[in-house]
Amino acid sequence: MTRTRIAKRYARALFELASEANKIEPIGSEIQAIRDLLATNAELHTALLSPVLPRTTKAEILDALIEAAGVDPLVGNFLRVLLEARKLPALGDICDAYATFADEAAGRVRGEAVTPMALAPADLDALRAALSKALDKEVFLDAREDPSILGGVVARVGNLVFDGSLRTQLIRMKETLTRG
Repeated sequence: MTRTRIAKRYARALFELASEANKIEPIGSEIQAIRDLLATNAELHTALLSPVLPRTTKAEILDALIEAAGVDPLVGNFLRVLLEARKLPALGDICDAYATFADEAAGRVRGEAVTPMALAPADLDALRAALSKALDKEVFLDAREDPSILGGVVARVGNLVFDGSLRTQLIRMKETLTRG
């Protein structure tokens, strides 16, 4: 089974438990905070993910982390299950899948706006509002620059692509002219 499929299964289980407890957003924030901590603390990351240390030592380290972080018992138990099942290395993928489930439940979608130059915050907000209206969902956009699109904007939201780039328009014009 692929790592992504495993991550989705664990994320779905956590999401359903969080949903029953009416704690979708807080649980998501806490699991993301643990992910960030492991990403920024090399010693902790190595201690919990190293195959050299015995699982009992890792469990003690994890228990100390859970206590120090003061996370919800649901998150603590989930992390213990991941450790016991040797799935802690998939925590990043699990967090991403959990965020997707939480977004779907809240009627949100995440996307990316690609422009040749940095967008002004007001322009990004206007684009976000237009996409939200078109999709009838709350849209969160990350902005990225790519000079190769020449002008305009390419917005990717979920599996939809709204391509209003100058590069694409020029390619279409060239195809139309060559076809006659």
